[in-house]
This record gives sequence, C-alpha cells and structure tokens, in this order.
Amino acid sequence: MTGTLLSIEGLTKAYPGVIANDSVSFDIKEGEVHALLGENGAGKSTLVKMIYGLVKPDSGTMTWRGEDFAPAEPRVARATGVAMVFQHFSLFEALNVAENVALGMENPPPMRDLAGRIKEVSETYGLPLDPYRTVGDLSAGERQRVEIIRCLLQDPKLLIMDEPTSVLTPQEVEILFETLRKLKSEGTSILYISHKLEEIRALCDHATILRLGKNVGECVPAETSARDMAEMMVGDTLQTPTRKAKDGGAVVLEVSALSMTSASEFGTSLKDISFSVKSGEILGLGGVAGNGQDELLAALSGEALSTTDTVKIKGSGVGHLGPNQRREIGTLAAPEERLGHAAAPAMSLVENALLTGAIRKDLTSNGFVNWAGAKAFAEDIIAKFDVRTPGSDRAARALSGGNLQKFVIGREILQDPEVLIVNQPTWGVDAAAAAAIRQSLMDLAAKGAAIVVISQDLDELMEISDRFGALNEGRLSELRPTAGLSIDEIGLMMGGAHGMEVAHLSEEASA
Repeated sequence: MTGTLLSIEGLTKAYPGVIANDSVSFDIKEGEVHALLGENGAGKSTLVKMIYGLVKPDSGTMTWRGEDFAPAEPRVARATGVAMVFQHFSLFEALNVAENVALGMENPPPMRDLAGRIKEVSETYGLPLDPYRTVGDLSAGERQRVEIIRCLLQDPKLLIMDEPTSVLTPQEVEILFETLRKLKSEGTSILYISHKLEEIRALCDHATILRLGKNVGECVPAETSARDMAEMMVGDTLQTPTRKAKDGGAVVLEVSALSMTSASEFGTSLKDISFSVKSGEILGLGGVAGNGQDELLAALSGEALSTTDTVKIKGSGVGHLGPNQRREIGTLAAPEERLGHAAAPAMSLVENALLTGAIRKDLTSNGFVNWAGAKAFAEDIIAKFDVRTPGSDRAARALSGGNLQKFVIGREILQDPEVLIVNQPTWGVDAAAAAAIRQSLMDLAAKGAAIVVISQDLDELMEISDRFGALNEGRLSELRPTAGLSIDEIGLMMGGAHGMEVAHLSEEASA
C-alpha cells in the first residue's frame, strides 16, 4: 500500500428524524482492502451512496488522490474510477450476460467484442462466465460474477462491495477472495461491507467502525477478534445465543414427496422433497440462492397449494389451505424478500403489523380494524426487537434493510406460532441483531414450536439447528444431525453431493 486514494472529511447527511452520517472521516489507501463495519442503521449505506454519487452530502468533503471529489451522479463516480457491486443484483433475467453488462456501460462496444472481453476478463480473475448464457439460468453465485465483471470492465481504482458473500457457498467465497486479493495486488482499493466478521478478519487490511452515524473507531481486523469488532459496533457486550436442552416432541410438520412446478419462469421447481420436524426442533436448510428456497417456503406457507397429503400439520393435510387458513392453525412464515413480499413498502409499520397479525392477534372484529391494538402490536415488535425507527407510523421502506428484517421476524415470532418457516432470518443484519434473532428462534423452539430455518449463512445454521439438509436444483439432500458436520461436508451437500458421496469427497478433501 502506498498513498491515499480517497480521503473523507466530516461527511454529514441528515434525513427527517435521523442523522444518517455525522461528521464521518477516514482514508482509503491505494491497494487496500478497507472494511466498513456497523450495526444496521449505522450509516454504511448512506456513506457509500455519497461516494458513488447517489446521495449528496449536507456538509463535508472528499478528495480523490488530493483533488476535490464530489460526484453529482454515479456516472461521474464511475468515470473517476469508482465501481460498486450492490447487495441486491440489478440484472434482467430474460437477457444474456453480455446484454446485461452492455446496459451498465456508457458506450458499449459491439456485442461480439464485448462478449470476448467478458470471457477474457472473467477467466483472468478466476470468475469464468459464458457471455451468451441467459441470466435467468444462472445460479446466484454466477449472477454475482456478472455484477463483478461488469465493474471490472470499467478498470476501477476503488471497488465497493456490499455483503458480497451472502449468496455464496464456502467454496465460492474462497474463489471470490482469491479474485479480490488479485485485484489488491494490482493496486485496486476495495471498500468491503459485511456482517461476517471472520471474513473481515481473513480479507481486510483495515476497518472503520460506524455507530449511530459516527465514526467510533478503527482497527486492524487480523489483530482483532470478531467479538471485539462486534462489541465496537454495538458499544456493549455481545450476548452469545444459548439454547436449553430439550427432547424432541411429536412430529408437527411433515412433508412427503412434495413436487411442485415453480410459478416463475426462472424459478426452481421442487422435486420429491420429504422431511419432518418435531415440536421443539429447528431444521436448518442450506443452499445457494435460487435452488428452490422461495418455492419451498411458498408450499409450506400456503402461498402455493399442493395436494392435501403432501404437507401435513399435526397429521392433517393442509396442502389445500391458503396462508390465512394456515395462520389460524399456527403455521406462520417470513419470506426472504423484505420489501414487497414480507412487508408492503408504502404502508406504515402499524399497517404491516396488521397484515399478518390480524388473525392471531385478533385485530379485526365484524369487518372493523382494531387500530389501537395494531399500533400496540407494532410498538411491541419495535421495542422487543430493537427496531431503529422514529415511530410506528413510518413506512416500511423508510427503514434500513436490517431494521425492517428485525421487524418482519419479530412480527411472526410474537404471534407464538406452532410452526414457523423463515427464509434468511438474519440476512443483512448486524452481529448483535443476528444474535438476538437467533436467540428468539431458539427460545421459540424451547417453547415447543417446530421451526424450519432456510439460510445461506452456514455459521447460523450450525449454531441453531438440530438437523441440516441442503437444497440443490429443487432437491433436498439427506438430513443429517448438525453436530459433527464440517463446513466442507456442508459445502458439498449444497453443491449437490449426497449421502456416501459427501462422506467420500469429504475424506478426499481431508487427505
């Protein structure tokens, strides 16, 4: 590392009711991997949006290699040398890789030339892509490659990455890290946002910690424990989730030979899935995004109907029951997509609490809404799950992603379900919030609920689940006790290996 690439001095940005960034200052060196850490709502997203030209600061300055830097729009930032890989992909599924890349370029070359360039750059950086493949047919990891290659074609000097490993298998994470280390060796600086602190320790040279919009500290990740970094983020001692030992009860949820065609052209159909979950048990289901997770949640929640005997609750077929009918009998769900699926963006938190809580919280009577009860329920969620918001009247889209996630999960848990299915329960939330959500799930299981946790966070599944299975191309692997499973074995299961094949390949890897 040599001189300073980007210097940030006193950046401040305020919105009604909240100061997102409060006089933030730090430097990013040439050829440095710099981590930006903080709780949900700490101001990370606003800060990188100012660097990328999406948001204009109220005060403060930035300098790029000593020259004033104040991009009025992303195009200006890109022309300077800033590229950004967002947490949520911005790709058109019906177009191929090259067409998607062309859409993100100011002056794209002829398609044949661009395809050749994509192939060359992707292979150079260990992220091979077929430029003519339709994006809808790509795995989540391959789609992320498209986003990264689109950035690399700009020859960036600063690459901003927001939660880049949330959709990757352990093996894909290693490939990505090799790519980032190669970029670093070539002089590219990387600003890296992630809640996975062990990844930060393995990859990053330096870290800046934000809390409530302020820069509260810096550290060298390799010399700082994950726990210490988490406690710097929250400003308090981090509580480790604990689970009371409990013998498994009777089978509550039973799925038998469930096959279902995906409602989406680019979705993944379910193929002969069978499993059961007992009272007090947490079943963890891993898998790279796009392997049937959304379809399975839809089948279990009642959004997608199946034959009566395919899905059973306490021995009775419920495949013909819709979501509200399943809620009545105690089966609740929290989908992965926060805005638009788990919550209505333009509706207030009170209204969103009512949407799924009306039945079990008795919030309607004779066609009339009990708004006082709905408000009390929303405020109970906000208080018990530490949702950072000025009030329950705020629209769901006004919350940071992590705070909305806490609200959505809390809303379902506080309805005391007998069966709970959650997809990505701690996606995008900070270490303290993730620990609190995991503790709530374990407490719910201890009370006798049967829980299915679908997650791409393997550490999470290892921590809270009793048994583990992996989804791959709509099929479910053999379920195995979580205790004793290695990350290599889990990665192989996620990649489609099964049974004895996992054991054999795992032994080979160890050898």
